[in-house]
Amino acid sequence: MGVIEAVILGVVQGLTEFLPVSSSGHLVLLQKIFGISEPALLFDTMLHVGTLAAVLAVLRNDILSILKKINQPLTAYLVIATVPTVAAALVFRKPLEKAFETGRYLGFAFLATSALLALAELLAKRAVKGRTAGPAGSGRENAAAMTWPDALVVGIMQAVAVIPGISRSGATLSGALSRGLDRGFAARFSFLLSIPAILGAAVLQLKDIAKTGAETAESGIGAAAIIAGTLSAAVVGFFAVRLMLKIVREKSLWGFAAYTGVLGLLVLLDRFAFHFVF
Repeated sequence: MGVIEAVILGVVQGLTEFLPVSSSGHLVLLQKIFGISEPALLFDTMLHVGTLAAVLAVLRNDILSILKKINQPLTAYLVIATVPTVAAALVFRKPLEKAFETGRYLGFAFLATSALLALAELLAKRAVKGRTAGPAGSGRENAAAMTWPDALVVGIMQAVAVIPGISRSGATLSGALSRGLDRGFAARFSFLLSIPAILGAAVLQLKDIAKTGAETAESGIGAAAIIAGTLSAAVVGFFAVRLMLKIVREKSLWGFAAYTGVLGLLVLLDRFAFHFVF
């Protein structure tokens, strides 16, 4: 893999990590297009580090608030929402690695993301109509109005999103909106939840990276490509987080539902009929 391919993968990672279209699914798809049969684990990890840096920069005030007062409801809800993902990653790690390599269920997963986003908008609309006070879309605007079942539902949705093609941000937003949480708060909670998710994935990969230190050279991915991919993921991710916060507050997720639905159908058509990529 050269620098240009690394930058492209970094840009895609930065965009799709936070837009509800599945970063893992897009990376699997691009790796198939580029003919990368087994990408370097270090490169993949560094792309996620880039997006982690992006969300840390955008949500620095929220993070500082948590660090100044660890003992608060928001911290507890983030922990509750993280537990299902950790359990899913540990229990299903081997099948998930196989799913990343083959992309066998990618088309179905993109369609699942589309369905989740559409369902979230329908449930969010019903939740707004069900409230008798406050302007439409006001919802529950902070952690003080959140409950542990809300956090658990969001966490279960994030656990489902460990499958390549199912968007983590889309799934968690769907869970939060279905519970009637305010759109702006739902987006912030989703992105804050990505921090332990990315860190947890990195921890799980540390042992593998230590064992396969020569993987980068063997895969043809040099230091320049790794740096370029990481930086592009961080820069694009920074703007993607800011954009997504605005979109969730002021717009809807229907456009993303349509995009992932069409993409899922195209992937399935290619897999079962055309075989250009799969």
